[in-house]
Amino acid sequence: MEVKILQTPTFKKQYKKLDQPIRKKTDDVIKSIIDSPEEGQQKKGDLSGVYVWKFKFKTQLFLLAYTFDAKTRELRAIGVHQNFYQNLKR
Repeated sequence: MEVKILQTPTFKKQYKKLDQPIRKKTDDVIKSIIDSPEEGQQKKGDLSGVYVWKFKFKTQLFLLAYTFDAKTRELRAIGVHQNFYQNLKR
């Protein structure tokens, strides 16, 4: 089954700002999300339905927020932990 990847404008803008090595790591994480999206941490409250996949690059913790169903994966935001959830709620 073909899975469709969607990107919000916010995600596209944040992804573009990442350095090349971090982009490569992010691409690997996206492949993991395509294969097993339920492994991310499901959020509650205001962000219910949103999943967050945490990964480290060197010493920095990054978070990638996404939603999914059987046929699609929507990438919503990527960034470091600081202000991540406040920005995601907007």
